[in-house]
Amino acid sequence: MEPDKLHHFQQPTHHIPLPEEFTYPFQYTPHPLCILASEEVQHYLQSQPDGEREWKEGKMFGVLAVQTPTGELGYLAAFSGMLAGKNTHPYFVPPVYDLTKPEGFFTREEESITAINRKINRMEQNKRFLSQKQKLSQEKAAANQALAQAKAEIKKAKARRDLRRKQQPGEEEIEAMIRESQHQKAELKRLHQEWNIRMAKLQNSVDEFTAKIEQFKTERKNRSAALQQKLFEKFKLHNYLGEVKSLPEIFEETLRKTPSAGAGECAAPKLLQYAYLNHLKPLAMAEFWWGISPKSEIRHHGYYYPACQGKCGPILKHMLRGLKVEKNPLLSASSPENTLEILFEDEWIVVINKPAGTLSVPGKISSESVYTQLRAAYPQATGPLIVHRLDMATSGILLVAKTKEIHQMLQTQFENRTVKKQYIALLEGTVKDEEGIIDLPICPNLSDRPRQRVDKEHGKPAITRYQVLHREAGRTRIAFYPVTGRTHQLRVHAAHPLGLNVPIVGDELYGKKDNRLYLHAEAIEFKHPVTNETIRIKTQKPF
Repeated sequence: MEPDKLHHFQQPTHHIPLPEEFTYPFQYTPHPLCILASEEVQHYLQSQPDGEREWKEGKMFGVLAVQTPTGELGYLAAFSGMLAGKNTHPYFVPPVYDLTKPEGFFTREEESITAINRKINRMEQNKRFLSQKQKLSQEKAAANQALAQAKAEIKKAKARRDLRRKQQPGEEEIEAMIRESQHQKAELKRLHQEWNIRMAKLQNSVDEFTAKIEQFKTERKNRSAALQQKLFEKFKLHNYLGEVKSLPEIFEETLRKTPSAGAGECAAPKLLQYAYLNHLKPLAMAEFWWGISPKSEIRHHGYYYPACQGKCGPILKHMLRGLKVEKNPLLSASSPENTLEILFEDEWIVVINKPAGTLSVPGKISSESVYTQLRAAYPQATGPLIVHRLDMATSGILLVAKTKEIHQMLQTQFENRTVKKQYIALLEGTVKDEEGIIDLPICPNLSDRPRQRVDKEHGKPAITRYQVLHREAGRTRIAFYPVTGRTHQLRVHAAHPLGLNVPIVGDELYGKKDNRLYLHAEAIEFKHPVTNETIRIKTQKPF
């Protein structure tokens, strides 16, 4: 019997060669079968009634091209998380574990935790509790005012005594001043005690309420943690070899040790789980965003995206075991040339033109980098050499110091924002304004590195000036002048809806893949740390 979630392609596929290896999920170009499947899923989504609000809101969807035991081709479809308030929909594969079952332990325990929340809310809004808190606050303010006034009087009296002592008073007067001082200190102590007694009763009443609230909060925290752990253990994830592991077992092998909230609920694990349980061979996979972009992350309607590293990285490492998977394209990228183009050099400084696809410094992917080449070329150089960095995919000017002292002096210029940089980019769309400033704080997306996200609460300031140079055929050539230098700053500011809302051409992380990232560090201007002259260097545009 054919699996009920298996869809047959509506268009002919005989002309499409089958993939020799399964998709490397964290860096890929969608296979033609996946593109065809995605188009059919998108057609289905467009056909849904407008009343289904969440069909129109942003959501990540995934497709998995599969082969049946008899050799027939088809595809599976899934969504991440929940859709329209539900875990299951007829068109899509089911979740690995359905936590919304009415009779399930998750629903029952969640109701208990919700009941605790209601208790906490009732206690926090209790009229007597709020009244006692207000009275205690007023008493503290009154106490502070009374004590401050008494201390001021003591200070004035002390000043008068100090002045009198300089006039050589008699013995009796000195003793009187001592008694006055002792009396004032005693009165201040008595005043302290009096206010403490007045506030103690109120404080005890408030503390009783607070202790009960904290007790409920501790119970809520412990029950939530226990529920989450129990839920994770329900996720029994298969792989191509027939091995089965729970989420805690999978994440035990990671530095984090514990799964992230929502782990196992993304589209990719759902698709593979259903395929394995129904004896379907996975051929290729792709995920695309459909609908409105979220506020923090950058997601564009209809664009393909890789699987997230934080939640899905460890899970997919397990679930893909046994499949012949494509190698990480970054690992198979061509090695950098042995010689670097030098734009400027003297006995203190080197300025080079970094090719796209070359790391600035050694990384997890490869030890080959601009730094390793420079270290080999200048064995006598001291210090870190590289003064600032460019993304691997970005080409252009890099500033290099031959000594530790020069490196520190140049870095100071970057910290003081006196270095002027100009980037040229080609954007996948039209920018309406001729120029402007983008001010969007940025921080790492901890669940999906190396992506960055806009976060007004936790992000670091990131400011970019821009000027449109040319518009043609629906694209925009633009100059960027970064005021700050955050990771992926220009890429995020270009692609984010609150920025230009137009990704850079070839930006795989925040837009669409192309033959390269069309971003180039074209010019730099700085003060020479030795001669103090202004140095301005410009390169030829590679696109």
